[in-house]
Amino acid sequence: MTRGLDTSALPDRPLKGRGSLSRRDGRFEAVTHHAVDDGWERADGPPPKTTVTREFPKSIIARNSSPDVGFEASINPYRGCEHGCVYCYARPTHAYQGLSPGLDFETRLFAKPNAADLLRAELAARGYRCKPIMLGANTDAYQPLERERRITRSVLEVLHETNHPALIVTKSHLVTRDLDLLAEMAARRLAAVAVSVTTLDHRLANRMEPRAATPSLRLKAVRSLSEAGVPVTVMVAPIVPALTDWEIERILEAATENGASAAGYVLLRLPLEMKDLVAEWLDAHKPGMAKKVMNRMREMRDGNYYVSRFGTRMRGTGRHADLIADRFRLACKKHRLAFGTAARSNLDTRQFTRPPRDTRQMSLL
Repeated sequence: MTRGLDTSALPDRPLKGRGSLSRRDGRFEAVTHHAVDDGWERADGPPPKTTVTREFPKSIIARNSSPDVGFEASINPYRGCEHGCVYCYARPTHAYQGLSPGLDFETRLFAKPNAADLLRAELAARGYRCKPIMLGANTDAYQPLERERRITRSVLEVLHETNHPALIVTKSHLVTRDLDLLAEMAARRLAAVAVSVTTLDHRLANRMEPRAATPSLRLKAVRSLSEAGVPVTVMVAPIVPALTDWEIERILEAATENGASAAGYVLLRLPLEMKDLVAEWLDAHKPGMAKKVMNRMREMRDGNYYVSRFGTRMRGTGRHADLIADRFRLACKKHRLAFGTAARSNLDTRQFTRPPRDTRQMSLL
């Protein structure tokens, strides 16, 4: 698949409301394009609009064996994410569709309207073994699209009905819409939520994660969830070295003030196309910090921009990585926050009630 040159987003032209600056080609493309400003005036085209394609997968529960993520099963109601977070580690997955991990990831979205029906069928299978299911492990289950599509809501209703434990990770205040279900599930140790807070700087957040909830709105969601009895973890994710790492202590202080009971963090990850996308963003928005951030990333990744090795890919290695880990643990201790997966380990799988199987046979005529 080839694509015409994207003239709406040259590398030095950020687009309002979008995290990526370009429609950078994916790694599987036979032809790559490079946008170049030749000095001539040009009339930029209209900003890229969000399009949504419905897809109907044959299964909905994804499984993994990674020791780093704290869950074995997950459901992603959507592919792509309109939040537009420039640092999102899921961006490279769009390349499998022949789409750009850049602007396409945040403007060409895919929704799975049959997710709840698939989930019910998979839970009803005789061989199914109950393990907590994470909603939004790859892309945010409560991104703006969910407000009208309500696919995440329908999945949560099935989990609520079957007494199945659920984990949610999000940076959206929209999660509070489902407090009626989450509060009941949490009272039975069947639900826990992690809210991602990258920075408390509203201006930086607006550029780095343009269509996500503001930092103050996320903290408001933490408070609402906590007051409803839902265990809340604040995830400082990702920590961008030399750019946001100085905020660790104040984010955890704010988390405590708003009722969070646990905290965790992930170091910025730059797999595959992510290195170029983040470097491009830094050059446009933080040119004075760009070189320092990228060099610090290499220092914390054994001289590379990314190392996928289990055990260190989320935390990094070396002096700066160790310093971040020490600071984070000390801040958790100071504010009496459990570190990491405390809320997840308290979920109860013994209450699971298998839904009835659909035994109806198809008609011969």
